[in-house]
Amino acid sequence: MHTTAGHGGGAGAERDLSSIVKAYDIRGVVPDQLDEDVARRIGAAVVHALGVLDGPGAVVVGRDMRASSPSLVAAFTDGVTGQGADVVDIGLAATDQLYYASGRWGLPGAMVTASHNPARYNGIKLCRSFAAPVGQDSGLAEVRALAEAGQLPPAARRGSVRHEDVLGSYAEHLRSFVDFSSGRRLRVVVDAGNGMAGHTAPAVLAGLPLDVEPLYFELDGTFPHHEPNPIDPATLSDLQEAVQRGGADLGLAFDGDADRCFLVDERGRAVSPSALTALIAERELRRHPGGKVVHNLITSRAVPEIVREHGGTPVRTRVGHSFIKATMAESGAVFGGEHSGHFYFRDFWCADSGMLAALHALAALGDAAPGTTASALFGGYVRYASSGELNSTVADPSATLDAVRAVYGTRPGLILDDLDGLTVEHRDWWFNLRPSNTEPLLRLNVEGSTPAVMTAVRDEVLSLVRGADVTSGIPG
Repeated sequence: MHTTAGHGGGAGAERDLSSIVKAYDIRGVVPDQLDEDVARRIGAAVVHALGVLDGPGAVVVGRDMRASSPSLVAAFTDGVTGQGADVVDIGLAATDQLYYASGRWGLPGAMVTASHNPARYNGIKLCRSFAAPVGQDSGLAEVRALAEAGQLPPAARRGSVRHEDVLGSYAEHLRSFVDFSSGRRLRVVVDAGNGMAGHTAPAVLAGLPLDVEPLYFELDGTFPHHEPNPIDPATLSDLQEAVQRGGADLGLAFDGDADRCFLVDERGRAVSPSALTALIAERELRRHPGGKVVHNLITSRAVPEIVREHGGTPVRTRVGHSFIKATMAESGAVFGGEHSGHFYFRDFWCADSGMLAALHALAALGDAAPGTTASALFGGYVRYASSGELNSTVADPSATLDAVRAVYGTRPGLILDDLDGLTVEHRDWWFNLRPSNTEPLLRLNVEGSTPAVMTAVRDEVLSLVRGADVTSGIPG
C-alpha cells in the first residue's frame, strides 16, 4: 500500500487528510495524496457520518473514466461493505447520473471523479439521499474526522454489492423535462473532452431533432486532446473551430464528469453562463409561474433583473454548489444557476445537471423564430460588460481583502457586503473579490454598464490587489 510522508503507515494508523478534503468534495493527486487506503477509510466513514445504517442501508457508487477510478471504487466499496452497508454500483457515470440514481432510489451517493482536474488527480463527490449536498458543514467534516482516525471495527455482517445500469432511464428522465416536438432540426457539435459526456450524450441526445458531430467521445482519462475544463478558454478552441468549419448552430462543451455545460455560438464565440442561466430561468418560470430562482453573487446583474421581469423572485447566494443546493431546498426555488457553468433544477432533486442545461439550450434555439442564431438568442440575455474571473496570487488574502475594503468603504454611493469575500456595488458597476478555498489566490469578477466602465473598475481593483499605486479612474 502506498503511503505518503506525514500520512502515517497502514490502514490502522492516523492519516492527515487536510490537503484533499476540500469545501465540497475530496480531491487529490493519485497515489501521493489519494490512494486505496484513503478511499477505503472514506467509504467506512461515510456509513457512519451519513447515518447509512440508520436509514436506507446502502450507498450508490459511480465512477468516471480515469485509470485510477476502478481501484478507488473497489476500495471505497470495501470500506462501505465492511461496515455492514450495501453498495449499488452503477459503473461508469456522469456525476448527474449518480445524482439521478441517488434521487431515484433515495440513497446516499459517492462519485469517484476529479471533475475538470488534470489526469494525475482523482476524487470523491458525496451526496446524501435524494442528492442532498454534502459539504464541510453538512457531513464532510465528520467524514474526514472518522477517516483520519484509523480503521473502524468491522461489522458483524458484511454488506452486499449489486450492479445496476441506469444510463437509459437517466436519459429518459432528462428528456422528460424538455419538449422538442415543435422545434427545427439543429446541427450541433459536442466536445466531451474524452470525459463522461462521451458516455451520456449519445444516450441523452438519441432520437432528438439534432445532427450531432462528436468531438473526443472516446473515454480516456489521460485527456489526450485537452484538459476537461471548459471554463478555461484554451480548451474550447477545437470546439470553436469545428462549429465554424461545419456551419453548426451550436457547440456544447462538458467538463470531465459532465456536470457542467458551456456553449459556443455559431460564430465560435463562448456564450456567457449567466446568459444561459437567464434563459433557463425564463423557461422554468413559464413552467412554474412566480417561482424563485437562485443565483450566486458573481452571476450577471442581468439574471435577477430578468427573473423579476418574468414574475419570479431572485435569491442571491454565495459561490459553491453546496450553498446553492441548500438555498434551493430552503427557499423552494425552481432553478439555480452559477456563472461557473453549474445549473440546478428543483425537478432534479435540486441537483446540478450539465446535460439538462444543454437540453434547455437546444430546445430554446430550436423553438426560436426561423433564422434565429445562437448569438442572437443568447445575446438577448447579455446586458452588461463582464471581466470574467481573474486570479491574483497574494501572500495574505485576508489582509489584501481588508485593504481593498478600506479603500472602497470611504467612497459615497457604494454598497459593500461580505457574503462571500467582498462585494462592492454601484449603480453602474459591481465587483466581487473572494479568496480561493484551496490556494493563496483572490478571485476577481467585475461587471459594468459599458466595457469602458468595467475596464476602469477592473484595472483599479487589480492594481490594489497586486500592490501597484493607482489613481481612481472609475466613473461615478
